[in-house]
Amino acid sequence: MKIWWQSFIDSQTSEAYIARLTTYLNTIASPGTTVEVHGITPPDRGFSRLSEFRCAISAINNGIEAAERGYDAVVMGHFQDPGLYELKSAVAIPVIGTGEATLHLAAQYGRHLGLVTLDDVYRAMHREQADLYGLGGRVTHVAGLNVEPSDFSAAFAGDDAAQARMIAALRAVAEPMVAGGADVIIPAGVLPGLLVSAEFGLRIGHAPVVNCAAVALMQAEMQVRLRALNGLDLAGGGYCARAPANAVADFRALAARGVGQ
Repeated sequence: MKIWWQSFIDSQTSEAYIARLTTYLNTIASPGTTVEVHGITPPDRGFSRLSEFRCAISAINNGIEAAERGYDAVVMGHFQDPGLYELKSAVAIPVIGTGEATLHLAAQYGRHLGLVTLDDVYRAMHREQADLYGLGGRVTHVAGLNVEPSDFSAAFAGDDAAQARMIAALRAVAEPMVAGGADVIIPAGVLPGLLVSAEFGLRIGHAPVVNCAAVALMQAEMQVRLRALNGLDLAGGGYCARAPANAVADFRALAARGVGQ
């Protein structure tokens, strides 16, 4: 099984993160599964709806390329899942949204979910995301770490003190959530998800902390296997109805030439 993992981080400026994520995913993957992590340049920066939209265009185009090149699944390795449904409609292979998979998994571990996101700018987006996935009533807390991706670099490069500082920062944001009734804490991003992967059995008070990177990978493996086992695939009709070939071709042409030409 070959999985394309689409990160929204630049593979050069965040080399330590990309290297650690690649190693981690391939270490926990099932025998016979390989995961390739691909970045975006420029990365998601200037956090905003506009940046999410820009990165989604690249992610969708790359996902179509992955399907054409014979990958078995694509993981949208960005918790907000921008472009997720559009990519699902464009390819015949499983497409996994890290946020979608993690929210649904976390809802099986507790009633009230608390999301610790990178920045407060994402708070409204996560609320909308939870509504879209039918879990709006379950997400009771959302708050930001208010950090940049580069703030994780030292921890991912092996600095234990930096790892401890980042975990302490996550705890500081999550503890009021648990005191306010959250049953499960979700680091809402693959950056903090990878951070907590090194902390076995991490809890904030009584609340387990979910590693979204592991959830997304295992969801991808499961969907590929279920598809091979009994042909399980997306619903037909209006949910993510397959885009016609000319729509896919037009999108690919737009992505190749750039807007305004």
